[in-house]
Amino acid sequence: MRLDKDYLLEMELWSHFEMRGLGHEDLGTKLQAPLPVRPAPVAAPAAPASRAVASPVVTKPVAGPSTAKPPPVAAKQVTADASVPVDPARLERISEADWPSLTEISANCAACTLCKQRKQVVFGVGAQSAQWLFIGEGPGAEEDQSGEPFVGQAGKLLDAMLTAVGLQRGREVYIANVVKCRPPGNRTPLPEEAAACAPLLDRQIELIRPKIIVALGRTAITRLTGSEAAMAAVRGRVHTYRNIPVIATYHPAYLLRNLPEKLKAWEDLQLAKRTFSGD
Repeated sequence: MRLDKDYLLEMELWSHFEMRGLGHEDLGTKLQAPLPVRPAPVAAPAAPASRAVASPVVTKPVAGPSTAKPPPVAAKQVTADASVPVDPARLERISEADWPSLTEISANCAACTLCKQRKQVVFGVGAQSAQWLFIGEGPGAEEDQSGEPFVGQAGKLLDAMLTAVGLQRGREVYIANVVKCRPPGNRTPLPEEAAACAPLLDRQIELIRPKIIVALGRTAITRLTGSEAAMAAVRGRVHTYRNIPVIATYHPAYLLRNLPEKLKAWEDLQLAKRTFSGD
């Protein structure tokens, strides 16, 4: 793996190392140092029960070499928001849909109020049999205009993050969001909006069958793990969603506003690589 200055400039991390007074001789030690072992988060209260959306497993950190992958040890039920009406016919259509059918269902979706202001549905982009799946929270203004997730400055940073771990948009990676329509003012999706889109995302995951999922930001983390704990409590550990390993990290839009956290995102991607490789 390259650890030189030019490589870190591509990842937009060099300025952070300069701020800490690190030089070339420090990089190998800094980037390959063991990740800190963090205490397990306090379990969040269970959401109001309606219909089951997923049965994720949240892991606890295990002391040992930094290359060891913590095994899953505990489960928590994620449920849909009770205010979201359940349409059995819609759920059946989605559960049986292939890619063309699922794209069409998504394009015509009116399951929540986000459909009223969208320019277009932002379904997802990438290889339909990708081994890596990155999930964000929802489209912004540029995504609503283009129809593709993660464009603009946040998209450029995500592309740099992918490049840093040897991945490329549209090839080994599929990129999607928790909700497919832009929330007004780019606000965080509401629980009922995430619940309305949950069957679409679940079917995408079933069709892709990724080997690993990277959850970008709190909305995606909560959707996949059921945890509402702070990022510090959920990152740095391996979670699972439907038996697929999940790594939590910061959303690129957040990283653009918080330069020092880019190093943590780098560490999360290294954990994802080790988990993907089975190390």
